[in-house]
Amino acid sequence: MNKLGGQLTIPIEVSARHIHLSEADFRELFGEEPIAVKRKLSQPGQFSAEQTVTVRGPQGEIGNVRLVGPLRDETQIELAVSDCRKLGIDPHFALSGMLNGSPGAFLIGPTGSVALGRGAIVALAHLHMDPSEASSFGLVHLDHVTVTIRGARTVSLHNVVVRAREGVDKLSLHIDIDEANTIGSLENASIISLEKSACGSGCI
Repeated sequence: MNKLGGQLTIPIEVSARHIHLSEADFRELFGEEPIAVKRKLSQPGQFSAEQTVTVRGPQGEIGNVRLVGPLRDETQIELAVSDCRKLGIDPHFALSGMLNGSPGAFLIGPTGSVALGRGAIVALAHLHMDPSEASSFGLVHLDHVTVTIRGARTVSLHNVVVRAREGVDKLSLHIDIDEANTIGSLENASIISLEKSACGSGCI
């Protein structure tokens, strides 16, 4: 086990439900209006946009789902398990961009709608690191680790995916709202250990 001690302080960020849109789907939902930056996010080049959509499933819908830019090659909706239950879709746990086998949903914007055949995922918890930071812990891109967090409750998250790409990943642990609620208050929470999974990058 790699005890962090004073070596590295890793920020913990809670990723609320959001959507990444393709160019074609953005135009269908928002017409010719430009994508508008609301605020920059911690990961290089990414931002929260002013635009939001409604996501509808077989049993319900969720409004004001925030768009995260820039636009992508394929639309992806990132949800928590509790969101999936509200929509009436089966949770599909996956790394961002791995959409095979994921359920679809119906998107509603101010100028149109889009029926997705796939793209709704529950993103696996992931740890962004610079490659040099990852190397100091004997880790490489797409390794899996167990992360132990001490907060209101001490919780260990297993099969956390390491994202370590030069110029792309900035140090932070990303968890979703359900995982954050399990830990409780994150105000004084900290990561106290990392342990590389025996399966390396082949856990999932």
